[in-house]
Amino acid sequence: MIRVEDLTKYYGSLCAVDHVSFEIRKGEILGLLGPNGAGKSTTLRILTCFMQPTSGNVSVKDYNIHDHPLEIKGLIGYLPETAPLYHDMLVYDYLRYVADIRGFPKEKQLPRIKEICALCGLEDVMHRSVDELSRGYKQRVGLGHAMLTDPEILVLDEPTAGLDPNQIVEIRNIIREIGKAKTVILSTHILSEAEATCDRVVIINKGKIVADGPTESLKEESGSAYDVHLSLKGAEYADVEQALSTLSTIRKISRGEDTDHTMNLVLSCSAGQDIRPELYQIIKQKDWSLLEFHRESRTLENLFRELTKEG
Repeated sequence: MIRVEDLTKYYGSLCAVDHVSFEIRKGEILGLLGPNGAGKSTTLRILTCFMQPTSGNVSVKDYNIHDHPLEIKGLIGYLPETAPLYHDMLVYDYLRYVADIRGFPKEKQLPRIKEICALCGLEDVMHRSVDELSRGYKQRVGLGHAMLTDPEILVLDEPTAGLDPNQIVEIRNIIREIGKAKTVILSTHILSEAEATCDRVVIINKGKIVADGPTESLKEESGSAYDVHLSLKGAEYADVEQALSTLSTIRKISRGEDTDHTMNLVLSCSAGQDIRPELYQIIKQKDWSLLEFHRESRTLENLFRELTKEG
C-alpha cells in the first residue's frame, strides 16, 4: 500500500534521512522506532506530503508524493507530536469545524462525530473547552481530528509523548482498535509502546534503517542469544581468545576497558546450551583468577540499544 524508495532528506549539510526504503502493507500497524533525532519525524512529514525530500520517492496506492500530494493527503489522517488544536473552542465545535474545512458532507457530520466520540472516549468532554483538557484528552481530540474523515491510513508521531502511564495505556488501546480497520504508522522511541501496539517495527538510527521485521520475530531473534560477562586477572588476551575458540557457541568476544590489571570481556553466545560450566572448567584449568562471571539474556531492548548507541 505504501512504498518508500531511497528516501533522503538534507537540512543544509545535515543528512536527517539517508537512503531509506521500506514498504507498508494494507492493514498493518507499523512502528517507526529510533532515538530522538534519528529521522522519524522527518520521514513521516515527507510521507504525509508536509515536506519534500531531497531525493527519493514515496508511493501511496497509485499516487506519488511529487505528482499527487493532494490525493495522498486525502488518504491520510495525521497527528503530529503536538496536536494542532484550537484551545479556545469546545471539543464538539472544534471537530465540527475540522469537518467543515475538510469538506465533509453536512448531513454526515453529526453521525461521524458521534462515532469518533465513542471510539476516542470523548463523551464526557464534548462540551468542554479544549484548553481545560488534560494532555491525554487533548491527544484523544487530536486522534479524533485525524480520524474524522475516515482516512485509509493513520500516521501518528509520538502519540503517547508526555502522557502518564494510565493515559498511555488508553491511547494504545484506541490505536489497536483503529488498527483493526486502518493502516497505522506510528513513530516512537519507547520500545514497550511498539511491542504492545505494532505488528512490525522499523528501527532507524542517524537517518538509516538498522532493523526491520515483525515485532515477535525481532523479539525472538534478540532473545535467542545471550551474553556472558567475564572479568579475569592473570590472563593474556591472546591466550583467552585461543582457549575460548574451542567453544562453538561463542559468536563474538568483545573486550572492554581493562581496570586495575583486570581484563573485562563480553562473550556473545548463540542460543542453545549454557556454556558457563565448560567456560568455568577452562578458566580453572588455565588458573586464571575469576573476578566476575554472569549471564545476561538479550531482549528487544538490548537489540535497540546496540543498534542505536553512539559509536
